[in-house]
Amino acid sequence: MKNPAVKKLPARYHRRALALGTSFFMTFLVSGVATYRVLGWDKKMLTTWMASWMISWAIAAPTMYFVMPLVRRTIDRFIEQA
Repeated sequence: MKNPAVKKLPARYHRRALALGTSFFMTFLVSGVATYRVLGWDKKMLTTWMASWMISWAIAAPTMYFVMPLVRRTIDRFIEQA
């Protein structure tokens, strides 16, 4: 028996979801690398990394939301559309 399809969000949420998703993964990776470089595999590394990640994500998500259209317009000036 098939599971019912998961209801998708309306298209108007695409910009917010893209900003949240991109900033989520980028800040996770970058804060992890930066924390590792400072602490190494220390016993406090995981808790320090998670705290740093949440702070950086709280800053990055709204920044991405407002900056992404500007970056997209700038890039469009230099890249030919198919």
